[in-house]
Amino acid sequence: MTDSSVNLDIAGKTLTLQTGSLAKQATSSVLARLGDTMVLATVVAGKERPDLGYFPLTVDYIERLYAGGKIKGSRWVKREGRPSDESILTARLIDRSIRPLFSKDYKKEVQVIVTLLSVDGENEPDILSVIAVSAALSLSNIPWNGPVGALRVGYIKENDNGSASCIINPPTAELVLSELDMVVTQTKEKTLMLEAGASQVTEEVILKSIECAHAENKKIIELLEKWAREIGQKKDTITPNTSLAQLKARIEKSYKTDITSLIKSRLMKESNQGGEQENVIDQIFSDENLADEGVDRKLVAEAVEQVFFKAIRENILKEGKRPDGRMTDEIRQISSSVSVLPRTHGSAIFQRGDTQALTVVTLGSPRLEQLIESAGGEEAKRYIHHYSMPPYSVGETGRMFGPSRREIGHGALAERAIMAVIPKQEQFPYTIRVVSEILSSNGSTSMAATCGSTLALMDAGVPIIKPVAGIAMGMVSNEKKQIILTDILGLEDFSGDMDFKVAGTDSGITAIQLDVKIAGITILQIKETLEKAKAGRLFILEKMLSVLPQSRREVSQFAPKIEVVHVPIEKIGEIIGPGGRVIRNIIAETGASVDVEDDGSVTVSGTEEEAVAKAVTWIQSLIREVQAGEEFEGEVKRILPFGAFVEILPGKEGMVHVSQMATGFVKDPNEVVKLGQKVKVRVAEIDQQGRINLSMVDKANLLPRDDRPRHFSPPQEQGQPHPLTMQFRRESAGWRSRNGRPGSRPPRRGFRPSR
Repeated sequence: MTDSSVNLDIAGKTLTLQTGSLAKQATSSVLARLGDTMVLATVVAGKERPDLGYFPLTVDYIERLYAGGKIKGSRWVKREGRPSDESILTARLIDRSIRPLFSKDYKKEVQVIVTLLSVDGENEPDILSVIAVSAALSLSNIPWNGPVGALRVGYIKENDNGSASCIINPPTAELVLSELDMVVTQTKEKTLMLEAGASQVTEEVILKSIECAHAENKKIIELLEKWAREIGQKKDTITPNTSLAQLKARIEKSYKTDITSLIKSRLMKESNQGGEQENVIDQIFSDENLADEGVDRKLVAEAVEQVFFKAIRENILKEGKRPDGRMTDEIRQISSSVSVLPRTHGSAIFQRGDTQALTVVTLGSPRLEQLIESAGGEEAKRYIHHYSMPPYSVGETGRMFGPSRREIGHGALAERAIMAVIPKQEQFPYTIRVVSEILSSNGSTSMAATCGSTLALMDAGVPIIKPVAGIAMGMVSNEKKQIILTDILGLEDFSGDMDFKVAGTDSGITAIQLDVKIAGITILQIKETLEKAKAGRLFILEKMLSVLPQSRREVSQFAPKIEVVHVPIEKIGEIIGPGGRVIRNIIAETGASVDVEDDGSVTVSGTEEEAVAKAVTWIQSLIREVQAGEEFEGEVKRILPFGAFVEILPGKEGMVHVSQMATGFVKDPNEVVKLGQKVKVRVAEIDQQGRINLSMVDKANLLPRDDRPRHFSPPQEQGQPHPLTMQFRRESAGWRSRNGRPGSRPPRRGFRPSR
C-alpha cells in the first residue's frame, strides 16, 4: 500500500493517520496519533471458513508498558502477561464498534490487532484505537459497511445555575470533573455503540451528548471516506449462499408448526443448545433427504436458527406477541431477598423471571484496595465488582477457566453502574469487593447483578448515596415499523436488533451500554428507549426497596471495624518510631492493623471494636501536645538510679528526677516508687529536645515517715543560698586564708599540703 497520511483537527488537537510504512505484510495497517498517544492497528483477512455458522472476527488490544516508559513492577517477571481487564474492555469496545457493519455472508477469518505504542496520559488510546481500526478496514479489501467515527464525550456544569456544556475528548484533568464519561461510535446517520458511566445525569443530558458527538464524528467519517477513495484497495465481492436461502424457504413453508413449538421449548433457556432444536434439525435433514443433495447438517442448523429468529421477530412486529406472552413494556416477575448468607458482610439474591443473581459484599481495610499497573501509571481501586457466569447457569456443561471476556465486560458494567453512589473514603473508609454469582441466566444478567449489588451493599451497611437498578431494552424493526421491548429475554436478545442496558437511580442515569446487530439506531429510537427504560428502572427500584428500604445503620459484626485518624505530617515519625518500633508495638499490644499514609491519614482496622479504640487512643496520645502544668495519673515503666519514667499517655513517657520525687533527699528511687505503680504527676517542663520532665504530686505523702533520711538540712530562708552552700563557702574561705592560695579547693580530711 502506498505511503500516505491525513490530518484532522478534533477539539483543538490534531488527529494523524498514516499507512504504508509499518506492518506491510498485513492486509491493512494504520498508525494513528492524537497528542503523544499512538497506536498501530493491523487487519488481516485469513482463509475462508464456510463451516462456521457465525462471522469469525477476533479483536485483540495489546498494551505494552514501554508505551508509558514503565517496567513491570514484579520482581521476577518483567514481560507483560495475560491481558489486563482494561485491555480486554478496550478490545470489546472496538469489536462492538465494527462487528455490526460486516456482512453475515462474509466467511473469511478476520483478525484485528491494536498495539499501544505511546501514551501521554491526556489522550485516551481506546478512542484512537477505534478510529485507527475504522481507517484500516476502510483502506483494506475486506467488505465492510464503514467507516465509523468514535469520540469520548464529557459533560461539565459551568456554573451554579445549572448551565452545562459538552466536551469532546476531554483530557484526563477535565474528565475527573465531568458528570459523564461516554464513548460514542457512529456512522453518518446512526449510532452503533455507547459505553457510559455517569453521576446520575438525566436522559436529556445523554441525548444532547450523543448529538454533540455525532457532529464531530461526521468529520472523521468524511475524512476516512475521502482517504479510502484515494488509496483504498478494491473490496472483495461477497457471493450470497443460495443454498442457505433455498433451505430457509423450504423450512418456512413446511415446518412452521415445528418452529412454533421450538420457540415455546426455548423459553426456559438462554442457551442455543437444546435437545428439542436438535430433534427438529434431524427431522428436517431426514425428511427432506438433504444428505442425498449433498447438504451439510451444519447448514441445516444455521437455516433453522435463522428461521427460528425470523419467526420471533414477525410475531412481535405483526401480532405484538412476545415469546413469553408479555406486553412490550411489561417486566417479568421480580423477587429479592437479603442476608441470605450467615457469615458474609452482606448478601442478596435478585431474581427477574428466570434470571437469578447471588451477590455478596466483602469489606476490608483501605490497604486492600486494588493497584492497577498500566502504561499510563498506577491506579488504585477501592470499589471492585467481579462477575461470574458458570456453565450451569444456562443448563450446559463446560470447563471452568479464568473469567471470560464476557464476564469481565459484564462485571465492569455493573461496577460502573454502582460507582456513582459509593460513598467517599472519608465517609466510609473501606475497600469494597462485590461478587455476583449468576445462578440462572435468561436475559440481562449484568443488570440483575447491578440490582443485586445495590441490595447486598445496603445489607452490608454501606451508606450508598441512592439505590441503583438496571434494565435491558431491546428492539425489533423492519423498513416500516419498530417496537421497543422492555426487559428482554435471551431469545429477544439473540433475535432482536439491539441490547440497550440502562442503569441508574430515581434521579438519573449512572451507566449505559448499547450493542446493536443492525447498522445502528437513530436519535429518536434512543430517545424512546431511554424514556421506557426510566419507567422500567423506577418500577424495579420500587420492588427492591420493598425488601430493604435503606442501608443498615451498622456494618456486619463479621466485618472489620475501621477508623481513620488524621495526624500532622510532621508527627508521622512519632507514630512509626525508630525502625518502626512504635507502630509495631501498637499492633502487637492492641491486635489492630495500622496503616500510615504519606498525607497523614492513619487507618486503624480490626475485628474487635475494643482493639480499634485502644489503638486509636494510643495514636491520638502520640500526637497530643502535652502542656506544662498538666496533671496525669501514670504508670511507672522504668526505674533508673537518677529517677523513674512514667507513662502519662499511651506510648508517651516523661521522667521524674529523684529531686522531684519527695520534699526530702531520695537516695534510691526504688524506695519511693515501684514498677507498675500508679502515681500522680505534674508536667514541670518540656525541654528544648521535646523531653517531658515531671514532678510528683503530693511528694511528702509518697515517702513513708520511717524511711526518711536521719539528717535534714535546716530550713532555708527565701532568697538565701542553701545552708550547705554557706558552710562550704565558709570552710573554703578559712582554708584559703591559712594557705594564702585563694581559688584552691579545700583539703580533704587527712591531707596535708606540702611546705
